[in-house]
Amino acid sequence: MTHAVIKDLSKRYTAKRYDATKRISESDLAVIYEAMRLSPSSINSQPWKFIVIESDAAKERMHNTFANKFEFNQAHIKSASHTVLFAYNPSYKRDDYEKVIDQDIAVGRSSAENKEQAFGAFAFVDMNTDEKGNNASWTKAQTYIAIGNTLHTAARLGIDATPMEGVDSELIGEIFEEELGGYICEAAIVLGYHDTSEDYNAKLPKSRLPLKDVIQVL
Repeated sequence: MTHAVIKDLSKRYTAKRYDATKRISESDLAVIYEAMRLSPSSINSQPWKFIVIESDAAKERMHNTFANKFEFNQAHIKSASHTVLFAYNPSYKRDDYEKVIDQDIAVGRSSAENKEQAFGAFAFVDMNTDEKGNNASWTKAQTYIAIGNTLHTAARLGIDATPMEGVDSELIGEIFEEELGGYICEAAIVLGYHDTSEDYNAKLPKSRLPLKDVIQVL
């Protein structure tokens, strides 16, 4: 198939080694950031926070979060251009959704007189919230939509990426406590350009189950 979308997804893979001499341009970063911001979510809740690791100081802090486990991912942090922490709100509340509604009103998507009516969609949050006010499984699911969107955007731009669940959420929570502000990070994406001589995964053929095994048309 020759469609541009399929070309993007066919050529992308998980990079295993990065070239520390190459950096993503500011113009491409701007596209990636805007793509993350535009990611869809249930009821347009946007229960996420994206923390970009760019400076040497921030990379050192992120590097230190691998002190106890997932050391195999540690090398990416300093050699890649950027790392993005995808954090979710574990206790999404009415006040959080009000910010979304207020933005809808500001851009003309909704009207001020219908503000209370707009809160009707918050029923989806209530359905996924336990008696302690925790709805982390729901908000985390929304954040993974943004991860997928970011991976495709990077592929379109010719930027290599490594999605990582192999991160220490507890240490990230401690070292980036101020930036997270109560949000939780259990996944990240490393972005940059692979090392052509060391990235063994780049030379391997892409492997997915056959279409007939995963698509069922009724």
